[in-house]
Amino acid sequence: MKKIVLIAATFLVTFSVFSQTIFGKWTTVDEQTGEEKSIVEIYERDGKVFGKIVEILNSRHKDALCEKCEGDEKNTPVLGLVLMKNMEKQGKYYKNGTIFHPERGKKYKCRITLDDENPDLLQVRGYVAFVYATQYWKRVK
Repeated sequence: MKKIVLIAATFLVTFSVFSQTIFGKWTTVDEQTGEEKSIVEIYERDGKVFGKIVEILNSRHKDALCEKCEGDEKNTPVLGLVLMKNMEKQGKYYKNGTIFHPERGKKYKCRITLDDENPDLLQVRGYVAFVYATQYWKRVK
């Protein structure tokens, strides 16, 4: 019996810790239409945080190219695009990096954090000067 309780407690602690992190896979949701668009995997590399498109949910767009990207990323597949770059943890936020919107062809300053009331929602905020737009991405379970 003690073994079962120990295993259950370990599972709950592991699940609780996992759900309190930004790292992992998130479903992006269009802030205007509510449409689920893609799955982005958020990961850490060399002390910075990045987000890469690992799945496109609309089958008509799976082979889309990033026509509005610049430089080496121009006309490369959107699938695999690193759209969130160089985020740094500062308190409860990750910021000082950028996020790219492939459909608009715009790069924004970015700030992300887990939602205060629901750790399965990620608040993603893009800025241009003092104007911003916010999306809430859903954790992939």
